[in-house]
Amino acid sequence: QVQLVESGGGLVQPGGSLRLSCAASGSIVSINVMGWYRQAPGKERELVATITSGGTGTYADSVKGRFTISREAAAKNTVYLQMNSLKPEDTAVYYCGYRNWYKNFVEKWGQGTLVTVSS
Repeated sequence: QVQLVESGGGLVQPGGSLRLSCAASGSIVSINVMGWYRQAPGKERELVATITSGGTGTYADSVKGRFTISREAAAKNTVYLQMNSLKPEDTAVYYCGYRNWYKNFVEKWGQGTLVTVSS
């Protein structure tokens, strides 16, 4: 079993920044993908950014140039999402996800953390 613990959400003004963290523990495979997804009210959950255990990141077009995903250098089981130049449309519940690299679906979800961008 894999456990994911997220932190870092909150209220921020447009143009501001937040950093989300996701700590994974348990039966983590060495080759994996962790990422951030978000779900706004009335919308489907969407991918924001992912990063492999080797450090390769991918981003949704809507966040490219504003968000940066990274993994802790030492343990590599903690993933961060640095969000800059936040917009009201970034408001959503953000979920951390984990999967084995060889699988094409998220195996474990975090509990979610709310990010609200509003003046």
